[in-house]
Amino acid sequence: MHRKSASTHRPEETSGFRSLESFMKKMNVRTVLPALAFVAAFGAMTPAHAADKITIIVGGMEKQIYLPAVLCDRLGFFKEQGLDVDLINSKAGVEAENELLAGAVQGVVGFYDHTVDLQAKGKFIQSIVQFSQAPGEVEMVSTKAEDVKSPADFKGKTLGVTGLGSSTDFLTQYMASRAGLKAGEFTLLPVGAGNTFIAAMKQDAIQAGMTTEPTVGQLIKSNTAKVLVDLRTPESTEKALGGPYPAASFYVQTNWLESHHDEAQKIANALVKTMHWIAGHSAEEIADKMPKDYYVGDKDLYVKGLAGGKAMFTPDGRMPEKGPETVLGVLKGFSRNVQGKDIDLSKTYTTEFVDAAAKTLGSSQ
Repeated sequence: MHRKSASTHRPEETSGFRSLESFMKKMNVRTVLPALAFVAAFGAMTPAHAADKITIIVGGMEKQIYLPAVLCDRLGFFKEQGLDVDLINSKAGVEAENELLAGAVQGVVGFYDHTVDLQAKGKFIQSIVQFSQAPGEVEMVSTKAEDVKSPADFKGKTLGVTGLGSSTDFLTQYMASRAGLKAGEFTLLPVGAGNTFIAAMKQDAIQAGMTTEPTVGQLIKSNTAKVLVDLRTPESTEKALGGPYPAASFYVQTNWLESHHDEAQKIANALVKTMHWIAGHSAEEIADKMPKDYYVGDKDLYVKGLAGGKAMFTPDGRMPEKGPETVLGVLKGFSRNVQGKDIDLSKTYTTEFVDAAAKTLGSSQ
């Protein structure tokens, strides 16, 4: 498998949220780097304060798979918990993960599979609220690539992913491996999402690629691409991956969690309340609460995509049963990093905060 890099436009600042570039530009590197080193070394000695600002980085806030984070903020649930949360936008989950490990942010909204991948590298992060039980991703194939009928036809093709080391990278490699392909028989190209993904497909820079709504709907409407593998529902995901695949989640570093229990619980309370809100409202009602620029000029298409993929969300923020085992099986299917490693799945997530949130919200167990 070959990997290529590509220049992609980062998500712009929209609707009051900040982009990662804006966040980093405002940081004085000479003063921040020593501070981050101090925090990494002595963070556990610092007492938790509920009034502390919480910075959360999201691997693409405009993506429907991550909408619970933005929705939670817009519904006022973070403030309701007494939290001052700053949401930062990034282009991919792997970029968000790196900022978390550097100590620049307190939490990440990204895919759960990163917790397993990082444990194999000796680094520990934990999901404390699970947004989804299916990836919400779709492998799209260009309408020009008539010879690509299944992942077995990826041989010799260039495949789009959001970023190298991202969850779209993981899932694409797994599907290719499961279809009998070997590393080196296809190329992965990081093209982001949205306009950059669409442009790459139109220009034949990629013949197939993995992306999410609302990009999926735009590609289909313009007849640029069609669905090859659909991972937007639990049923289609089980067929393609062998079981439920917990994907979008809120995760933090384990050492931060140990010293910031109160903040973690308040974040969980807000996010779990959001998951209940999503379960009890229609796609159109949810869309009405989102920033209008997320519709990309077509609200009806946005609502249609959300309605079709709404089943991916958990109703209560809980980790789906057997989900972690499916993720581990997928990663072991292709990743040399994970293969042969003794992974303790109990250290990749915790239900403690969701359980407590359910009691706080008066929900049934």
